[in-house]
Amino acid sequence: MSTPVLDRVSSVKVKLGVLVAVSVTVASVVGAIGSGGGVPIWLAVPVTVALALGVTQLLAVGMTSPLREMTAAAGRMARGDHDVRVTATSSDEVGELARAFNRMAADLAQVDRQRRELVANVSHELRTPLAALCAVLENLVDGVAEPDPVALRTALDQAERLSALASDLLDLARVDAGQTDLSPTDVSVGDLLDRAVAEARATGREVTYDVRVTPPALSVPADPARLHQLVANLLDNASRHSSTGGVVRVTAAGTDGGWRLEVHDDGPGIAAADRDRVFERFGTLSDAEGGGGTGLGLAIARWVTDLHGGTIHVVDPEPGRTGARVRAELPAVLTPTTTRTTETEEPAMSIPAPTPPAVRVPEPTLDALFGRFWPDAGVPGSRRTLLASAGVGLLASVVLPFRSFGLGTFLVLLAAGAVLLASSVHRRSPFTLTCAGLCLLLAGTVVVRDAQWIVALCLFAGGAVCMAGLVDGRTLRGFVLAGIAWPLAGLRGLPWLGRSLRGTGGPGRSTAAVRTVALSVLAVLVFGLLFASADALFASWVDVLVPNFHHDTLVFRAFLAVAVGGMVLAAAYLAVNPPSVDTSSGPARPVAQRYEWLAPVLLVDAVFLLFLAAQATVIFGGHGYLERTTGLTYAEYVHQGFGQLTVATALTLLVVGAAARKAPRATPSDVAWLRGSLGLLCVLTLVVVASAVHRMHLYQEAYGFTRLRLLVDVFEGWLGLLVVGLLAAGITLRAAWLPRAALLSGAGLLLALAAVNPDAWIAQHNIDRYAATGKVDWSYLEGLSADAVPVLATLPRDAVPCALAGHGTGSDDDWLAWNLGRHRADPILRAHLEDNRYFPTCENVD
Repeated sequence: MSTPVLDRVSSVKVKLGVLVAVSVTVASVVGAIGSGGGVPIWLAVPVTVALALGVTQLLAVGMTSPLREMTAAAGRMARGDHDVRVTATSSDEVGELARAFNRMAADLAQVDRQRRELVANVSHELRTPLAALCAVLENLVDGVAEPDPVALRTALDQAERLSALASDLLDLARVDAGQTDLSPTDVSVGDLLDRAVAEARATGREVTYDVRVTPPALSVPADPARLHQLVANLLDNASRHSSTGGVVRVTAAGTDGGWRLEVHDDGPGIAAADRDRVFERFGTLSDAEGGGGTGLGLAIARWVTDLHGGTIHVVDPEPGRTGARVRAELPAVLTPTTTRTTETEEPAMSIPAPTPPAVRVPEPTLDALFGRFWPDAGVPGSRRTLLASAGVGLLASVVLPFRSFGLGTFLVLLAAGAVLLASSVHRRSPFTLTCAGLCLLLAGTVVVRDAQWIVALCLFAGGAVCMAGLVDGRTLRGFVLAGIAWPLAGLRGLPWLGRSLRGTGGPGRSTAAVRTVALSVLAVLVFGLLFASADALFASWVDVLVPNFHHDTLVFRAFLAVAVGGMVLAAAYLAVNPPSVDTSSGPARPVAQRYEWLAPVLLVDAVFLLFLAAQATVIFGGHGYLERTTGLTYAEYVHQGFGQLTVATALTLLVVGAAARKAPRATPSDVAWLRGSLGLLCVLTLVVVASAVHRMHLYQEAYGFTRLRLLVDVFEGWLGLLVVGLLAAGITLRAAWLPRAALLSGAGLLLALAAVNPDAWIAQHNIDRYAATGKVDWSYLEGLSADAVPVLATLPRDAVPCALAGHGTGSDDDWLAWNLGRHRADPILRAHLEDNRYFPTCENVD
């Protein structure tokens, strides 16, 4: 199921405001379009209202559904079904209520499960001493054993254990409350183990107990009752999991600073992955894993060990043996507490209260804002990236102001690209490296071309390719989100910026770095000024290398440094922590019936065929037929339809994409219809592309060549290339490669356009048209960049001043503003525009 549109909005009131604003905007726009298009009011009003209601319904999905789900879930919970949950995807108050409802349901289910497990655990703990007591009493009644002191002592011990079990559960509750105390005394480990083994034998399990104490007279400080409880639970667990006739080995030995108790059975053992879990409450394993019981016995054993300040864990069996080997390591000294000491009582030791459950800390505002789309996850700060970005900003403030695009601009772009590539987590990705190479070539246009329109387009395309490479995007959605993420990175990266600033080193290192920079700058200034005043040539070199700073430009340069450095730093954060731009929106959901997608596609095919039939009629009928039927000249006819054909080509791509997503592919017939109908549509689109390009060519021949017309030609050709790509994807039914191919091919075509020198190309074709027809637009040729000057200089001598009148006398750029186009134009401009013998009258001829 798709996610509702407004799920990320965190307030119901804001959702309602967005809902109203969007609905009103849609209604206003549709109404304005209808009014401007002359749609009658009786048709415009219902259509406007219907679209507004449709948008309202689309945006309102998911706003109230959790409330309806909670109503139904509450009824099921009243009948005892605590596993019911409601959908909680929104971030507003209703979503918080739904999540609270789910937490409540989970808590109730946990309480109910613990209630049942408590009954089982209490039964388990009572069963062992009851079984031993019943066995002793049966032996006495049947005359199998004599009522001697040993037998009676065993029965009494079991009865006392039953009495103690009732308090054990209270002890567990005291642990949670932090109110459990110990009464330590010296305990003979050998005697304690003998009594515990005697009780274990009384259960009647057919196992043998091997007890070894080193040294035999080992005595330790402990609470006797609690320590007996520990041993009894370990023996019960070991005897239960040992095989019939097996041996349970019990060893106790002194160690440095304490003593160690081990109980080793010969059962199936415990897997390493489950060794920590067996000591948890209800941490019972399955029988196949060597489990059994309900899990409270070992939980109590760990509790007793913790009370004594020791540890308990499962270790590997002894060499040559199998089974579970439980080891408890206890200290030799217990620290008494002063909370229970009296003149007649032994000093008591208490365990500190356990740490209460951690309170859930609200997630940071930025994490809540960006959510799963862009988690930060504590990305480590980078001092080098921070300083490098600041360096790029400083370089830009020195190089860029008051200069045209040229070598200095390329150096700034190159430095910024190096910072981003070095910071990128995808720098080894082939796609990212390809994007980096393409960005380098696109940035190089600032050195090669003077035409600002093509340079600006190349820089824009380079930025888009760069962002796509930094996030390693794969889809059109990913490319768009990557572009949006760049400005948002300035907000999302604030925590990372803070970590980077904190990572610039301690006070000592920071002071040393600042002192070194200050001394270096001071030395360069002092000696540079001395040598500049002493040598004119050295002074000229300094003037070339160092920009002329004035107090009135320092503020502008400072702002530029911050702006450029901030842009590079934001992009660097995007490279260090790219967002999840290509998160899948879910698998395609094909329509149930083939006609649902096939009928619209076939109708579009029919419209394309009808259009091509009209084109053929015009071609075979000639210009006279066209003028008689439409009243338009052929030039007017081709100009009228070019824009519509370009839009139709672009829309065809959307139609093919939507149909391919919705068309089922369950049978060979489905695949055949998909390939046939969409393949035909793509072929017809290619014919339309050829028609559009031909129309533009005819229009240019009639009215001249311009930048916009050339750019539209290239754009239409790129659309045709995408259609060819769709045809290739349709053959293999795999189009995952197509978005990246579209991005790279578009940037590549733009780079190729810059490589052919578009202003010179336009100038040459207008000159050829002038030579053939005598028609020319001198004012347009004057507006071309310096790239066109070498071509314009080939005009007849009396016409050259008409074409070069708007170019001045050449540029006075320094080396940082050097540009190949202006460099080639400078000598031509100086040679032609300093000759004042020709003053032709330049009038446009159309």
